[in-house]
Amino acid sequence: MDLRLLLRNAVQNTDTVREAARIGNVRVLFSLLGPAVRGFLLQRGKSGGATDVPADHRTRFNWQYEQDQPELARLYAVAKQSQWDGATDLDWSTPVDPHDEEHALVLDEALPLREIPAYRRLPKREQELQRHSLVAWMLSQFLHGEQGALFAACQVTEAVQWLDGKFYGSTQVVDEGRHVEVFHRYLTQKLGRLYQINDNLYVVIESLMRDSRWDLKFLGMQIMIEGLALGAFGTMRATSREPLLRELLKRVLADEARHVHFGVVALREHFTTALSPSERREREDWAFEIALLLRNRFLVHEFYEEYYAHLMSRSAWNDLILRSDFMRQFRSSMFRRIIPNLKRIGLLSDRVRPFYAELGLLEWENGKAAPDLTARELLEA
Repeated sequence: MDLRLLLRNAVQNTDTVREAARIGNVRVLFSLLGPAVRGFLLQRGKSGGATDVPADHRTRFNWQYEQDQPELARLYAVAKQSQWDGATDLDWSTPVDPHDEEHALVLDEALPLREIPAYRRLPKREQELQRHSLVAWMLSQFLHGEQGALFAACQVTEAVQWLDGKFYGSTQVVDEGRHVEVFHRYLTQKLGRLYQINDNLYVVIESLMRDSRWDLKFLGMQIMIEGLALGAFGTMRATSREPLLRELLKRVLADEARHVHFGVVALREHFTTALSPSERREREDWAFEIALLLRNRFLVHEFYEEYYAHLMSRSAWNDLILRSDFMRQFRSSMFRRIIPNLKRIGLLSDRVRPFYAELGLLEWENGKAAPDLTARELLEA
């Protein structure tokens, strides 16, 4: 890669590095260093049509086939009843038009664009096209995250210790494959746009795929990424008037609720009883770093580079997005599941609380944790 490009990437991510270093856990920072170099500096996620990521993890065989986890067995039963077919259960004949006000992809007031003076001066039709692109960017990141979830679900199913967990994990692999299918189809057939993966999301996914510890894969995917997805999908569905997208998100949301519940059930006893104090501290700090990266993925840098890099600096753009009503609302919906779930599994100690407080995330710590819903409730959520 060109040295000038490396230097530009380093400068652009200075704030991210500074924020990450605040927690000061050397082991955690070292574990994220390789993915950060490849994601932020080398931009491996944007370097071609595919990226190879070596994976190192244990596969656990259970030769006794004990079924001694009734809560996971119940979750498996719900998952079997709740399967759906993305090809036939969604009406793909629905027209999608960025200029159709009655069936708007996302309402203008739900996006940060209206807080940009240059956007407000644009003709209405150009504003609609920019909203179309921003929705495509958001759905593209959902798609990339779902591909990561698909591969992580395969690894978690191999590594989880309980047979009931392996049974449930097999249904999540099917769920994630279906999510990749429907998001890709919507982006390519209905929006006609597919953005590259955001660097922050790439770092999260690579760090998960490379880590050999099964419980960290659970924590990163089931609690952090899937918990964020619950909020993000719910926010988009609530602010969209496009019927196909709303139905797609409704069905994906029902799946994601089960995935988060799986993570909480699998981790709550393990983190509170099976780990040493130093191991628990490392996971607390790692979860915070992942929360920071997940927040930063919604700074929409790829959209900024396309439409606004010639009008303002990246730091000015970051400041605008972070202070926007959009980000405040989105941050609320994204983290109102993650924070109480971290507390429920024992990773929100007094030691790390100030870091979350500085990001304005502690207000949701007493909220509802992982959903515990029947199959019908999940489909109607």
